[in-house]
Amino acid sequence: MTQKRRRHSATFKFKVALAAAKETSTLNEVASEFNVHPNLVRDWKQALLEEGPQVFTTSTARQQREQEARQAQLYEQIGRLQMELEWLKKKVTG
Repeated sequence: MTQKRRRHSATFKFKVALAAAKETSTLNEVASEFNVHPNLVRDWKQALLEEGPQVFTTSTARQQREQEARQAQLYEQIGRLQMELEWLKKKVTG
C-alpha cells in the first residue's frame, strides 16, 4: 500500500521548525507531535535558523512578482488604448 504525499503549508512548516528550534523536546518528539518525519523537522529547523520565516514562502513571493509584472503589462496596455482612443476621436471630429 502506497501513501500519498502530503504537502505542508508554509505556516505549518514554520510552526514545526519553531517548536524544534525551542529545543524543549527532541526532534523525534516534535515529529511525533506534528505527525511528520524527523528528517523533515531537522531540515525545516535548519532552514529556519539559516534563512528565517521567508524560506517557506518562496512560492508566494514568486506569485506576487508575477502578479506585479502582469499588472504593469495591463497598465501599459490601458495607456496605449487610451492614446489610440484620443487619436481616433481627433480623427473623427477633425
